[in-house]
Amino acid sequence: MSRIGTFADDDIYSWATKSPDLGGAIANFSQAVYTKNRLPMRTREIARAVIAHDNECTVCMNTRDADGPAAGVDEELYEHALEWRTWPGFSEQERLAAEFAHRFGTEHTKLRDDDDFWTRANEHFSEELLADLAMSCALWVGMGRMLRTLDIGQACVLTLPNRA
Repeated sequence: MSRIGTFADDDIYSWATKSPDLGGAIANFSQAVYTKNRLPMRTREIARAVIAHDNECTVCMNTRDADGPAAGVDEELYEHALEWRTWPGFSEQERLAAEFAHRFGTEHTKLRDDDDFWTRANEHFSEELLADLAMSCALWVGMGRMLRTLDIGQACVLTLPNRA
């Protein structure tokens, strides 16, 4: 049950009416993450899935992109998200994105100071892609924790609409 009001069907959008200016701004940020992101979708989605699990956010774990299958994002990616270190189905870029996402949400200062990680990351990401990854992770960590903390949308299955 939501901690900031009662919403029909565990609605993940209505809560934003409690703060329309900030809710609109976060909606715009979220839309940019999903429509302007330069990361390959598989790379983006493994990072998002890892954060969803770290946040214990059910709606985040259940979110899928309607364009995912065409971009090679299948249920196996989500099923193996917690095995990002070892599952052979992930590319090195995807594995690094998952590591970044996990550490961004759990040990950000250690990540900042890990020169080995940054050497490896710079072999697989441009500065622009690292910026997109970091900003995306900021959205997912913050929104996932907020939704989980306020108990909003935790019974939802969300499919992001096609962009075409």
